[in-house]
Amino acid sequence: MTSLKWTSRLGLVLATTSVLALSACGGSDDDPLASDGGDGGTVVIGSQDYYSNEIIAEIYAQALEADDVKVEREFRIGQREVYLPEIKNGSIDLFPEYTGPLLIALDPKATATKPDEVLTGLEAALPSGLRALTPAPATDQDSYVVTKEYADKWGLTTIDDLAKVTDPIVFGANSEAESRPNGPKGLKKTYGVDVTFTPIEDSGGPLTVKALKDGDIQIGIIYTADPSIAKNDLVTLEDTKGLFLASAVVPIASDDVSDEAEKTIDEVSAALTSDDLIALNARSVDDKLPAATIAKDWLDEKGLI
Repeated sequence: MTSLKWTSRLGLVLATTSVLALSACGGSDDDPLASDGGDGGTVVIGSQDYYSNEIIAEIYAQALEADDVKVEREFRIGQREVYLPEIKNGSIDLFPEYTGPLLIALDPKATATKPDEVLTGLEAALPSGLRALTPAPATDQDSYVVTKEYADKWGLTTIDDLAKVTDPIVFGANSEAESRPNGPKGLKKTYGVDVTFTPIEDSGGPLTVKALKDGDIQIGIIYTADPSIAKNDLVTLEDTKGLFLASAVVPIASDDVSDEAEKTIDEVSAALTSDDLIALNARSVDDKLPAATIAKDWLDEKGLI
């Protein structure tokens, strides 16, 4: 727990001291967070400004609420550069994250790529007062994607196979990818493949898909749990050399998340598979359903509420 969090909550602690003293005389406290501290029994849950991440955060929220835990939602905060300081200073108690990208954000010099190594590195890199709960089987990570037509033409199944392509290759992704490890420089360094780069500012969304199908680019970066891959008959190239870090869905919790709440979230994580995540995302993208509805239906289906 950082000193900033304690400072920001000092007034609340002082204000509630007398109430707690009276309640100790008048009856028992059935707050599920009472045995482990907490902020008045309320868990603040955040999410990225990314529909898939919001769905997972909503699943956490409804699962905890079903166990009578008070929840405050702080969803669609922004990208990691915006919300990570809020997690570090304790303004947010619970956040669905992704092991590899979070590790690199906390430790840019990290070299781990395998799932177990990435998790170990992440646990070591987390600031005091934060912990990684049990990761889900579900993964959602960047991947190189091509059209099926292009894959068939050149016999592509792995990233290594790009070396067989004799035509110029245009790589499309958000502009920041140009300098990231999984951008053109990383592709050249790891696989020896030269490409030219064109920025497409939609994080692997419909503009990237259109550019692939129109032949304006030959490779795009799209999250593996994006339903557009299957919907548009795209091919994800296998990353045989670990260019992309393992990226399992992992809850990041503050010390204000109790053992009881952690157990609930662990049960949710254990049930969340990659196929589930793709199906959840499809209900958002294709059916235009709100995160709350998608989360409730999934929790009901899994018997978790």
